[in-house]
Amino acid sequence: MEDISVIGVRGLPLIREGDDIAALVCDKVTVHDGDILCVASTIWSKAKGYTRKLTDITPTDRAVRLGKLNGEDPRFVQAVLDASTDIIMEHPFILSEMAFGHIGVRAGVDQSNIDDGMVIFLPPDPMKSAEELRAAMKASCGRDVRVIITDTCGRSFRRGQTGNAIGWSGFPAIRDFRGDHDLFGHELKITEEAVADEIAGFANFVMGESNNGVPAVIFRNCGTWSGHDSLYFRGDEDITRRVLKKEWSS
Repeated sequence: MEDISVIGVRGLPLIREGDDIAALVCDKVTVHDGDILCVASTIWSKAKGYTRKLTDITPTDRAVRLGKLNGEDPRFVQAVLDASTDIIMEHPFILSEMAFGHIGVRAGVDQSNIDDGMVIFLPPDPMKSAEELRAAMKASCGRDVRVIITDTCGRSFRRGQTGNAIGWSGFPAIRDFRGDHDLFGHELKITEEAVADEIAGFANFVMGESNNGVPAVIFRNCGTWSGHDSLYFRGDEDITRRVLKKEWSS
């Protein structure tokens, strides 16, 4: 296996609604077949118009209550509630599930890297977004690339944020080692590697979290693997979620 190369896509303009992300990326870097393109969900959502003005949002009584509880603008809180399908925890921050299965703080609604008075939502169907971007890359530069849509998330038990994959196309998110054997011949029974998240995490390191201006990263020579796409726990599998909901509702 060749050494993996990591290429930050620099020089992209500030993204506006209607921009063609694939064409902009292909204009800045040479893309190879088999590359993995990681794109921050922020720029994809801005290009697709998944944004709202705070002045267009009327908070409900619940949003007003949670805004006072957590010290947040009730209009922003309403945006979070609108993006959520299930509220797991209300305080000291809202932790919620989105329709596509992702669980995140404030439903991933963000006010960073956008004009004042605006909020950005995560793509409503990130898997579809990844497939769309993959097809657009093929159309723009004639290359068959794999795609990850990333979002920055906090973690239980640890301080700090990392990049996570919320949508992907062209490869399985999980590399499944079950049934394989370790160096001592022991059969691996539970080992499943979240490759999509590992790549998204390093992409986030290259992108940066403030004003780096590198919202897309290309990984080259990552190889291929077999596995599956069941990256999210089902409700009956997710012990942490069950405990949090029980604690909050008690």
